[in-house]
Amino acid sequence: MSIIQIDQLAKSYRVYQKKEGLREALRGLWHREYKEVDAVKIISLRVEPGEFVAFLGPNGAGKTTTLKLLSGVIYPTSGTATVMGYVPWERSLDYRRRFALVMGQKNQLWWDLPAQESFRLHQQIYKIEASQFQKTLDELTSLLTVRELLGRPVRELSLGERMKMELIAALLHRPEVLFLDEPTIGLDVIAQHNIQQFLKFYQAERGITILLTSHYMKDIAALCQRVVVIAQGQIQYDGSLSGIVDSFSGDKIITLQLAVGQTDAGLERFGQLEKVAMPRVSFRCPRTEVSKSLAEILSNYQIDDIAVEDPPLEETIAKLFTHVSGDNVESNAGSDAVTSKP
Repeated sequence: MSIIQIDQLAKSYRVYQKKEGLREALRGLWHREYKEVDAVKIISLRVEPGEFVAFLGPNGAGKTTTLKLLSGVIYPTSGTATVMGYVPWERSLDYRRRFALVMGQKNQLWWDLPAQESFRLHQQIYKIEASQFQKTLDELTSLLTVRELLGRPVRELSLGERMKMELIAALLHRPEVLFLDEPTIGLDVIAQHNIQQFLKFYQAERGITILLTSHYMKDIAALCQRVVVIAQGQIQYDGSLSGIVDSFSGDKIITLQLAVGQTDAGLERFGQLEKVAMPRVSFRCPRTEVSKSLAEILSNYQIDDIAVEDPPLEETIAKLFTHVSGDNVESNAGSDAVTSKP
């Protein structure tokens, strides 16, 4: 049985349309104009126990709204959803003890107190037995290498250190489902890598189910095998990360290390030159022409080394976002794709 089940879930907001000028402001006191904004439009989704799923989409696509619905923070306009058999917006105590939500732009720790004081508060809120609390805290602080920071006020910690503390707070009660909303936002490369490695290890060890939203494609590539893309409030793709690369990237990038005395003359006929820094030359080649092009290159040039790579993942995802944000959404992503446009 799926641990997360979403059926025809929708959320809309009634937004006041304020017009410019004093006269219109006064008029708005008696005659207000409203607009219905669909944050989430009729989505259906299944997530199995132990999956690590990436939830992608452009800004305003409905990712955070969906996580808030699944966390019971807000009520849906229509549709149903269950997580571990619980209806999230009923906010039962049993459910709240079995999941956690971490938002990269929201703090759950007391700003002026050391993190260890907030952790003690969480122990009381979740009624964690003392020995289990200490064992879990020791394990998490060791994995995230922050034991020496527990007594320092949260406001004195760096952004990366605060995010580690936020993760510890979320995992103290050992949730079975974890919702992560851009947990590495604003972090430097080292902090991002550390968070990624921790999440990868912890998820593998505990077997928890994680739903992750992120705009950092390295997070997705490092952690998730399954990708769900939401745009215009609807799920437009549900499948593997490799499926996105295969379907929305028509090129490969070939990098050649030319032998001494060789020039790049004539290489432009094999594709669009990307970078020339002799003796290294990079160019784009259509996927269907890679084998043919390499055979001809090896026949006519002396090559010391060859590398064939996919284009940067960020570029491929940007193409996908552009594709699914169009007026006529038709997925060409093969069997992995789910087109939910009516």
